[in-house]
Amino acid sequence: MYRTKRQQFYEGVENFWADLYGEEYALYDIKLLSEEEAAHIRLISERIGFIFFKIGSLLRRVPDETLLEMGFPKETLSFIRLKTLPFESVISRLDLIPHGNSYKCIEINADTPTFIKELFHINGMVCKEFGVENPNEGMERFLRKAVRGSIDQSTDKEHPHVVFTAHEDHIEDHETVRYLQKGVPSKFTPLHKLQIQRGIGLFDENGIRIDVLYRQTFPIESLIKDEDGEGNPIGLWLLELVAERKLAVINPPSAFLLQSKVVQAVIWGLHEEHHPFFTGEEHRWIDEYFLPTYLESHYFIQKGLSYVKKPAFGREGDTLEIFNEGGQLIHADVQRSYLEYIPVYQQFVKHPTITFHSERGKQEGKLLLGSFLLNGKAAALGYRVGGMITNNLSYYLPVGLFKGEG
Repeated sequence: MYRTKRQQFYEGVENFWADLYGEEYALYDIKLLSEEEAAHIRLISERIGFIFFKIGSLLRRVPDETLLEMGFPKETLSFIRLKTLPFESVISRLDLIPHGNSYKCIEINADTPTFIKELFHINGMVCKEFGVENPNEGMERFLRKAVRGSIDQSTDKEHPHVVFTAHEDHIEDHETVRYLQKGVPSKFTPLHKLQIQRGIGLFDENGIRIDVLYRQTFPIESLIKDEDGEGNPIGLWLLELVAERKLAVINPPSAFLLQSKVVQAVIWGLHEEHHPFFTGEEHRWIDEYFLPTYLESHYFIQKGLSYVKKPAFGREGDTLEIFNEGGQLIHADVQRSYLEYIPVYQQFVKHPTITFHSERGKQEGKLLLGSFLLNGKAAALGYRVGGMITNNLSYYLPVGLFKGEG
């Protein structure tokens, strides 16, 4: 019955990846939360975002040596010091774990967050199907306004040539970008068809120079390794164009500055020092919503605390390892793609376990909350559910509202 209902529902959803890698991804199920809890999550998200955005202004002023110690590739240093928009990131996503009566932030994806179409668009359709209110009602309009506003602020041209790009053969990336493009005077050009002339500009497949490149799903740490068939470092050439103000990119360079998980170690270090960079109220926010994060594991071993080791740049749980109180490895993701980056060590907090319906029957899984910020303002929110490490095989669990407390 579940399988049939799910199939009938998602077959009616256009341009969506209800299945990924041959497996069920979007669940035909819903988790309810109260309006009060949704408002609480959004308040917390804005406070956490404020802390991250504030640290960005400090990091742009530190010496190159400090940024290199934080794991930023040397090729990106001039790029990440740029402030091209009023906000550090246009679209960013916080990953939060419910903890007591509050939430702990395990990371921010400020540069290339996915999970966008699911929460801003699909979630409302699922809520309608289940006859409940959508906690993300109105957020799609907010998203459209943020995308258009970021483009307007990125260029002085009255009619800029705006190109959205992604890997054409990756359905999640491709359809996420096409979704963001809706209603924007622009075109879509797959990544492999972009053409670059060093020091001159970036061009689409028709040879028209691009003013604004929207690269929602193409990370900077991947971009800098990009070479053409002749071995030319075209990714670095693109960063040069941005630094020379011959091309605008969104998310902006400042978003990549916040992408390194070492930023959380910097925030925690300043907090431990009671540094006046943060106000008393901001220190209270850090204490409540952030986790102890360091560049070494000594603190956790001395205190007998479980901890997570993760690469400064990494996605979908890839290369993540979990250690117990004695410092023994107890769980590791099978993917090992980010070993080249320096690791950070963060206190481990348990995800709540919930029961949900799937094509495999009733299952138990670990819950993770994704909470979006648009220009630093709280937006759509929703759940992933999976194993101890949330990876690209975790499920999307839609969220609805119930009335009342809780």
